[in-house]
Amino acid sequence: MSDSSTLPPARLRPEAELARDALSAPVLARAARLARWADVGTRVDAGGGLVEEQLPAAAEQLGLSGDDAAAYASEAWRIAVDTGLVEITDEEAGTVAAGEDLALLTGGSPQDVLGVWLTALEAVLADASVPDLDDLVDALDEGGEVDLSSLDWDPDAESEFLDGVLGNLYLLTVGEDGPGDAPVPLPALAASMLVPSDMGEPSNEVLEQVSDAMMRLDDQFRLLEPVGLVEYQPVDEALMGDADEEPAAPVDEADVTRYGMVRLTPLGLYGLRARLLDAGFEAPAVGDLADKGADALLDGTAAFPPAAAHAETELWLAGRSPLDAARELLAAARGSDTGAPLRRLRCQQALSLVGVEAEPALREVLDDAELGGLARVWLTEHGAGDVPAPSQDMVFWLTIDTVAAQLAAEGNSEELRALVEGLARQHSGFFDTVWRVEHPATPDVLEAMGRLHPDKKIAKEARKAAFKARSQQSG
Repeated sequence: MSDSSTLPPARLRPEAELARDALSAPVLARAARLARWADVGTRVDAGGGLVEEQLPAAAEQLGLSGDDAAAYASEAWRIAVDTGLVEITDEEAGTVAAGEDLALLTGGSPQDVLGVWLTALEAVLADASVPDLDDLVDALDEGGEVDLSSLDWDPDAESEFLDGVLGNLYLLTVGEDGPGDAPVPLPALAASMLVPSDMGEPSNEVLEQVSDAMMRLDDQFRLLEPVGLVEYQPVDEALMGDADEEPAAPVDEADVTRYGMVRLTPLGLYGLRARLLDAGFEAPAVGDLADKGADALLDGTAAFPPAAAHAETELWLAGRSPLDAARELLAAARGSDTGAPLRRLRCQQALSLVGVEAEPALREVLDDAELGGLARVWLTEHGAGDVPAPSQDMVFWLTIDTVAAQLAAEGNSEELRALVEGLARQHSGFFDTVWRVEHPATPDVLEAMGRLHPDKKIAKEARKAAFKARSQQSG
């Protein structure tokens, strides 16, 4: 995933709703509770952690019990310090006070709350990239230092791997061809990082790497669920048992859910988008363009998948009268640059969502060389009377413009191939006429028709017409 590419737009919940989710996430809720519990008698060690003798009281405050209660309380305290909910006032004395950010959780804006949560998320993500504690203890040398080489652990590589997995999960969530809100099998996520796209049947070595990555991700997603990033169904414990032992109950080998299932929460989607933006990615969200001009809407949705473009356009139209919106869209659709055909296609799609109140705007451009064709289409589709027939020049110009837009939007798709075949079949002597159309994209469109048409004779005619068009434009 290149940071120069534009990602599909995310559909985010309202910030107030996300802030409520953040406050109820166990990691932040526990940190906030300990921050309010701390008083003048609370002491921390040199690293900012609660002194050992105060951990039982902290665990009791959180309603925790059992062997891991102290560890969970210690983790919650560290998050409180990392997020600024607690401030260390005197490092030598080990005294603390409520941090300035604690008040944001009750008196701040939703954006303030989400800012605190994002800091907590970064702390948990850093923890998720650290090896298991038992492995760290085993790697201690005589001097008390951790021998990273014995762990076979590269902190940067581990962090990059987890970032890559989360990036792929984000793409699957926002992409229209992905599962959306449905959970993703853990093996598929692991394979997305390790199995080359052009590999047929994965080798045993690659499958072993995927299996190891699954176990690593299982540990990591167990850590990431309490911060509210994901909902996670862990790997079935029976899969991790001794291969020589009989399972306690019959298991269904074909049940993919046994291998772990994960989905981004709405809060997690917000969090990963924020991280992607910080990393320099173009990660739009539906609604970003609602208060922008029509030029920003048509250019911004040019690369959007159809459903996202539709949703963005509906939000944009909601803030304008139909007539004003139509006039603004039509003005923004003009142009002879390479992006103009796709702008006009997006304009036509946007106008399809506008009611008959927009009719005067469409009639105003009937004589416009660039907009007259789409205006006639709109008026006819909306049952308007007295719509003048287009000239042959306008019909051919609109044809070139439409194909150029489809090429920009979809590339050499099956739909475009069918359109090309239909054009050549419906118009007798099509290529003898179309090369003369004074449209900047005429040569490129004809070359594409030559590539796409399955009939070799017709494809040759298209290429000849493209040569004539290019000669005419260069002359």
